[in-house]
Amino acid sequence: MKFKASTLHKIGRPLVNYVYKNPKKNIPKVLKIGKAVTGNLFPETTWTAPLDVITNPQNTWNDYVYRIIEETDKELLTNVLLTFAIDAGYIGTSTLRENRDKLKCNIPWIILMDPTSACNLKCKGCWAAEYGHHSNLTLDEMRKIVTEAKALGTHFFMFTGGEPLVRKKDILTVTKENPDCIFLAFTNGTLVDDEFCEELKKSGNFALALSIEGTEETTDFRRGEGVYKKVVDAMALLKKHKCIFGTSICYTSKNYQAVTSDKFYDMEIEAGAKFALYFHYMPIGSDADTSLLLTPEQREHVYRTIRKKRRTRNGKPIFVMDFQNDGEFVGGCIAGGRNYFHINSEGDAEPCVFIHYSDSNIREKSILECLRSPLFKQYYKGQPFNDNMLRPCPMLENPQALRHIIDVTGAKSTNLTCPESADELCSKCDLYAKEWAPMAKQIWEEQERFHPFTQYYRDTDEAKNEQ
Repeated sequence: MKFKASTLHKIGRPLVNYVYKNPKKNIPKVLKIGKAVTGNLFPETTWTAPLDVITNPQNTWNDYVYRIIEETDKELLTNVLLTFAIDAGYIGTSTLRENRDKLKCNIPWIILMDPTSACNLKCKGCWAAEYGHHSNLTLDEMRKIVTEAKALGTHFFMFTGGEPLVRKKDILTVTKENPDCIFLAFTNGTLVDDEFCEELKKSGNFALALSIEGTEETTDFRRGEGVYKKVVDAMALLKKHKCIFGTSICYTSKNYQAVTSDKFYDMEIEAGAKFALYFHYMPIGSDADTSLLLTPEQREHVYRTIRKKRRTRNGKPIFVMDFQNDGEFVGGCIAGGRNYFHINSEGDAEPCVFIHYSDSNIREKSILECLRSPLFKQYYKGQPFNDNMLRPCPMLENPQALRHIIDVTGAKSTNLTCPESADELCSKCDLYAKEWAPMAKQIWEEQERFHPFTQYYRDTDEAKNEQ
C-alpha cells in the first residue's frame, strides 16, 4: 500500500511536535513508525543506525542530532525533515524506481541547474570563471525543470553556477512555489546577508553549501584575497538566523591536508555547519591546472582521514560525503541521470556537472526526452564504469569510457567559451587514472564493501539477452 503525501504530512507534523517534547525518548518511537510505513523500500540500516545514534551517548552522532534540534529554527527543520522524508524519500524514491523500470532509462533523485553563468569571483580551476555574465535560465525555464522532474519522481534540486545567489529573487520564488521539494545552492557565500537569511528560513525547504578551501591561506589562494573572511562572516549570519547550511570543499594537491585537518573540521562545527560535501578537483576547461590533481598517496590520505573522522566512536559530529571516494555507497558513478544530472545556464542537459557535453536542451526537449537521448542512454547502459567503486568516473579514473561515450553519441562540447574535445579533456586524466589504479585496487580489496540497492541496465533481462 502506497500512502499519499498529503496524508503523511498530516501525520508527520504532529509526530515532529511530539519529538520536540522529549527527543531522546520519542525519536526511537517515530523511527519504528517510519519503518512500518515504508516497508522494504530502504535498507535495514536506515532504521538501526539512527536508533543507535539516538540511544547511545558514546555515538559521535548523538551530540550531532541534538545540536541540529537546538541550533535550527523549529519550523524550518520541521518542513525540511518532512519534505525530505516524505516527498523526496518515500514518494520520490518509490516513484522514480518504478519509472526507471517502466521507461527503461535513468531517472535522477537530484537535478543540478545553473540559474546563471555570472559569478563575482574568479577561482583557480573553476570553468565558470571563463563563462562570463550573459547566460541565464529564465524563471519559467527553472519552473519547467522542476515541474517535469517532479512528475518523474525527482523532488531534490541543487543550484550551481556561476554564483546562483546572483539570482536570489528568482531562486526564492522557485523554492516557495514548490514546498514538496528540497533545494540547495552551492555558493561562495559573499552575497549572504541578514535579509536573505530570513527569506531562506521562510522558504522552509532551502539550504546552502558554502565553498571553502580549508585555511584562510588555501581558500584565498584559490578564490581570491579576503574571500575566507567573507565565508566565515556568512556562516556567522546563517547560524544567528538558525538556518541550515554546510560547506562545499574541492580538495586539491595544494589543500588536501588543510581540508581534512582536525582544525578545519572543528572550525566548521563551531561555525554551525551541519554537513560538508567534498569534491575531487577535476581538470576542466582550457585553463585547467593539472598540478592540482592529487597523487595516489594524497588521495589515499583524503580517503582514510575522512572515513576516520566519520566513525561513530571518536569521530567528528558533522555529516560528510566524499563524492569521489564514497562510490561504494551509491554503486559508482551517479551521473547521467542515474542519481543526478546537470542543466547549464544555456539549458544544455549534461550528464555531470564536471562533464560538459550534451546532445539535448531543455528549451527544445522535455526532461524525459533528455534522459532518453543517446548520450544519457550510453550512461545508462555503461554504468558502473568500473566494479572498483574507488574508480567510479568515466573521465577521471576511466577516461577511455568517456572517449567512447562521446564518440558513439556525437555529443557536443558545451564549454561556453572554448569547446574542448573529449580527447583533449581525457588526455589530462590518462596519467592520473593509470597511477591511481594500483592504489585503488589495494584499498578496495582491504575489506568487505557495502552493497547498495542498484538498478543497473546490465542486470536487466534486456541486457542479458544482448550478451
